[in-house]
Amino acid sequence: MALVESAQPELGSDAPDFSLPATDGETYSLESFSDKKALLVMFICNHCPYVIAVQDRLVKLAHDYQDRGLGVLAICSNDPVRYPADNFEAMKRVAREKGYPFPYAQDETQEVARAYGAECTPDFFLYDADRALAYRGRLDDNWKDPGKVERRELRAAIDALLQGDRPQQAQIPSMGCSIKWKY
Repeated sequence: MALVESAQPELGSDAPDFSLPATDGETYSLESFSDKKALLVMFICNHCPYVIAVQDRLVKLAHDYQDRGLGVLAICSNDPVRYPADNFEAMKRVAREKGYPFPYAQDETQEVARAYGAECTPDFFLYDADRALAYRGRLDDNWKDPGKVERRELRAAIDALLQGDRPQQAQIPSMGCSIKWKY
């Protein structure tokens, strides 16, 4: 497992459009979230220990904001052939077992991950109502132990956007396993 940090954010850039099948049988695009005040796009996968460590926090975050105007989409872009734990059937199982309250989409071609500049799992992209990038940082300050979290940076950024403010400019990169690119 190689530790990778997300690149420095290019705040203000537009969210790339996409059309991806999800584990709930639907296909999602940016338009699917047009009624939301903000949109969180998360690149995750099933087997990464960094994602596994924060899965319950991601589920809680989505539940906490689902009625406040935040759209949430999780995307798995890992090579499903070389990493069968991240194939579509496995994604369906994990989404069901963890009770994901957000769509979990497959980016089998990896074109969406490349368009977004995703580098690791988890990797978070938070967009404002105009779908301009407002936050690209970590979930919080302790991926390993939720009981030791002192700063919830992603929640603070979401709160700021939903209140009509901008998240603070200083953003600490997310870190996790590299996206498993196809050769």
